[in-house]
Amino acid sequence: MSQSSSKQTAVPGSVEEKESLQAKPKSPPSLPDYRTLAICSIICGLSCIGIFSLINSAKVKHARTLLDPEKAQTYSKKAKKFGIISIVVWVTILILTPILLVFLSYIVTLID
Repeated sequence: MSQSSSKQTAVPGSVEEKESLQAKPKSPPSLPDYRTLAICSIICGLSCIGIFSLINSAKVKHARTLLDPEKAQTYSKKAKKFGIISIVVWVTILILTPILLVFLSYIVTLID
């Protein structure tokens, strides 16, 4: 019976397996940079707000390279917020403009 002592496998549920799982360092979670949302908000939304989204998206990537997860998370949230705001404001303008024009023409016909 020749068993090599150099090869030891941890039995599932054993103390050795739990220690080996705890010893592994956890990598920081990969935060989304919302670059696609930022670009879409520039094209399909208000460009001035979409640019803020793109700037924050670039800052997320930079903060990830500096291994600063708190700043990366803050910039990620800002990029998402500005991207959504840009698109929502543009859609609101597109919907309200015809409605306000119809209302204005109705008011003008009442005055005449």
